[in-house]
Amino acid sequence: MTNNEQTIKDSIFGFGDKNEAYAQYFIGQSYLNSLVSDPAINVSVSNVSFEPSCRNNWHIHHDGFQLLLVTGGEGWYQEAGHAARKLHPGDVVVTHDGVKHWHGATKNSWFAHIAITAGTPEWLEPVSDTQYDALED
Repeated sequence: MTNNEQTIKDSIFGFGDKNEAYAQYFIGQSYLNSLVSDPAINVSVSNVSFEPSCRNNWHIHHDGFQLLLVTGGEGWYQEAGHAARKLHPGDVVVTHDGVKHWHGATKNSWFAHIAITAGTPEWLEPVSDTQYDALED
């Protein structure tokens, strides 16, 4: 299986730069290209790309939501108390206000999604290697 690196880097929405602003909330390297960042509205839209095995910490969006539109590669999405869901291009994830969750790439694939986010994030603990390694690519 290909790791989809070139497909992700050639995204119509732009690959972006290393995600230094949020690096402390990720295991591995992610990239961020802000598409809509208007202070007059409480919604951001970004293209987020993940190298293989990269994932963000558990987090919650308060007074808002997060929509993920998968554009490339393969990834994971998990809500607390539920099994992880494997994601593929074309999948859509709706995360409601106050739901603890995480998302990221599979072990062997790059992964990209458009994140439409409202509200204030609360960053929590990392997804442990034990928890992540138990997922079947």
